[in-house]
Amino acid sequence: MDKALEGVKILDMSRVQAGPSCAQLLGFLGADVIKLEDTVGGDNTRIDMAHIEGEDSVYYTIFNGNKKAMTLDLKSEKGVSIMSELVQWADILLENFSAGVMERLGLGYSQLKEINPGLIYASIKGYGDTGPYSSYKSFETAAQAMGGAMAATGVHGGPPMPTAAGIGDSGTGLHMAIGILAALRQKDKDGEGQHVEVAMQDGVVNLMRIRLIRSLSTGEPNERGVILGKSNLPPTFACSPGGYDDYVMIHLRGQLWETVLAVMGREDLIGDERYGDEAARNERPDEVIKIVTDWTSKRTKYEVFHALASAGVWCGAVLSPEEILTNEHLITRDMVVDVNDKDRGDYKMIGCPIKLSRSPVKVERAPLYSEHTDEILKEVVGIDPNEIPSLREQGIIV
Repeated sequence: MDKALEGVKILDMSRVQAGPSCAQLLGFLGADVIKLEDTVGGDNTRIDMAHIEGEDSVYYTIFNGNKKAMTLDLKSEKGVSIMSELVQWADILLENFSAGVMERLGLGYSQLKEINPGLIYASIKGYGDTGPYSSYKSFETAAQAMGGAMAATGVHGGPPMPTAAGIGDSGTGLHMAIGILAALRQKDKDGEGQHVEVAMQDGVVNLMRIRLIRSLSTGEPNERGVILGKSNLPPTFACSPGGYDDYVMIHLRGQLWETVLAVMGREDLIGDERYGDEAARNERPDEVIKIVTDWTSKRTKYEVFHALASAGVWCGAVLSPEEILTNEHLITRDMVVDVNDKDRGDYKMIGCPIKLSRSPVKVERAPLYSEHTDEILKEVVGIDPNEIPSLREQGIIV
């Protein structure tokens, strides 16, 4: 069965997380992705946080599955010639270099569209190509700070804090994937490519829409540690046996409060005016916390979750990263999968969050450094196999 993006060709020149996460997602969906790396080690995530000397880091493998990898010296005349062939082959070129780098290499959009007018040129930058900050560099937590996420995260009265979710990098990668698919759709209609640009700051701002409601409506200042509205109640409650992650998140707003009381066996409090509405409960936060915690603390977070969720309450057990990897629901949905890798050894991998009924996804291992260089030079570029050893000796490839 054909994959959804079968036949779509991507030249992935991006590094670290934002671009690679985008290219990997499109690769999951069937695109043919070539990860193009330099000849001096490639993507630095191959070694960053590596736990086994001489092997690619999980930081690299988790964002680079379903790709082929090749190396190329873009500062050499022959490398530029080979690059021209790759650009003609590609439907999409994805890059996240600092402002001006691609242009200095002769690889800016205005330069490459002369080679391939149908090319979709996808650029991820910290602050985009326009605006007073466009020359500045950025990364995950800087994007969170400049996009409003950090100001919203942390405890009430405490300092701004970053969120652990990669909303600056992977969030931007998701936005870029949407932009690329839109450009592909337009190209289907008129045959022309275009420049697709996503700034990390813009992506985070888009994800912060819910936090901007108060600012756009009443103009009241937002308070750190408050998710929606104004509440003195915490979103999580302690469970048994009382470990670091033994908590459950329970949504107590509106009529859900009465459902929670019924599940806890506290029907005696249903209709009690002291806790009758959200405003009343906010006036007695310590009492409400005690009522709920007296019940949750005698049960595991999973027992609480199943009891409340099956009754229609919005809630969730607080899963640690380790529990994510063993969660039965995620495993059933192929969000945690086993990948076969004869070189690195088999490992677990995060799967594709997008499920298509006619286009099942197979998660494949991340490529080794320069693993497919010879194959790509022969099959894509059309180079005589006898020429490849010379290219390697000259350092044009590795």
